[in-house]
Amino acid sequence: MVKHGHPTYRLGRIKEYATCTHFSLALVALSDLTNPSTISIYTTPLLSFPHYHSLSIFFLCFKNFLRFKKQIPQIKKNHISELNAIKIFQFHPRKSQSIPMADDRRGVVGYALLPKKQQSFIQDSLLSLCKSKGVDLVKIDQDRLLTDQGPFDCVLHKLYGEHWRKQLEEFQIQNPHSTIIDSPASIERLHNRISMLQVVSELKIESETDTFGIPKQIVIYDKETLFDRQSWEFLKYPVIAKPLIADGSAKSHKMALVFNHEGLNKLKPPIVLQEFVNHGGVIFKVYVVGEFVKCVKRKSLPDVSEEKLKSLEGSLSFSQVSNLTSDERNGDKYYKLMDLEDTELPPQSFITDIARGLRRGLKLNLFNFDVIRDARIGNRYLVIDINYFPGYAKMPGYETALTDFFCDLVGKSWSEEKEKDGIDKRQLVCNCDVEVRKIVSNTCCSDGEEQEKSPILQV
Repeated sequence: MVKHGHPTYRLGRIKEYATCTHFSLALVALSDLTNPSTISIYTTPLLSFPHYHSLSIFFLCFKNFLRFKKQIPQIKKNHISELNAIKIFQFHPRKSQSIPMADDRRGVVGYALLPKKQQSFIQDSLLSLCKSKGVDLVKIDQDRLLTDQGPFDCVLHKLYGEHWRKQLEEFQIQNPHSTIIDSPASIERLHNRISMLQVVSELKIESETDTFGIPKQIVIYDKETLFDRQSWEFLKYPVIAKPLIADGSAKSHKMALVFNHEGLNKLKPPIVLQEFVNHGGVIFKVYVVGEFVKCVKRKSLPDVSEEKLKSLEGSLSFSQVSNLTSDERNGDKYYKLMDLEDTELPPQSFITDIARGLRRGLKLNLFNFDVIRDARIGNRYLVIDINYFPGYAKMPGYETALTDFFCDLVGKSWSEEKEKDGIDKRQLVCNCDVEVRKIVSNTCCSDGEEQEKSPILQV
């Protein structure tokens, strides 16, 4: 049996307290193995920078202390600044997220993507940045069972089908601390253009100046309802016709702008008819990567005036909508003349609140949503579409956002692994005072002679 005074016992106590984030207690236990009069010097970084409070960082600190204590045993607290203490431990306030490496362990994110998606997303710049931050992106072999591969801290995917869903479920059972990005059930909600926007209507966000919502829309399941104008008389022409299913296929992207009754002939239900709202020819694309939110502006469909609508007939696919402009402003020339720099972005805090609300409601981490500003009401915004795992490579600085996201998830996965050791945090908190007295007793007594208390007890 290991006695209380034995170094193995004390190291066990350090690990126990550090795991439970009782760092003050862990530092007291650490002082039992070191010189109590100087221990607070070396632990300054832990006490000064709360965002470094993790088991991995604690032991990095401990490891560096053991390395340096023999070289600088005479340093006293009043002879060292906080900056120098940080330098001793090789601590630097982070500019971007990274994984604290304990025992040279690296994070592993397995990815399962279709070839086209893989080509656009898995770029050298992303691989390089992830690698520099301690995370490796590893391609999943889709010809083998997922459970036979790995280990993976996270699984990033954009594959569909019952077979793949079953593989993810089995992998999660065998690897409960790994993270699936994202749940197939949550992703499926975005495959229906009605259910995807329902969550927007459920959001409760307060703003003194801006409002948001969704356009008027209706699902048409058959030709009879389509040609029964009274069934959707609350919609006025022009309307946008979209396939009901939004699964990322080429068919799901075939949309048209319908100007009158004649334009309905080319439509094939089931479809969604959505009101067209003039929005100045600009759309705002909001990218969400976990907690990260980025809003950018893109060129969109041109406005359709009441006068212009009278001269339009039938329907036009979105690829033909540029023909709506006059001869002087048609095609690419029209878009080149548009100066997006003159378009003001929506308030960042407002957009961020919507993004975080959608993230909670959809239970998704990777998506973007399209927002337009209603030209009739300048401070009203409409969410018109939500896409899962969009083309992030089009987003400026996507490498940094995704790398930080992966680092966060890998860190969470590691934390869950360490917690499975069976330490009861609640019991430790309740017995905090008792444990302090026990450690202080061991720390302050040696061979029957009482020593001076460690300065850490006064923190």
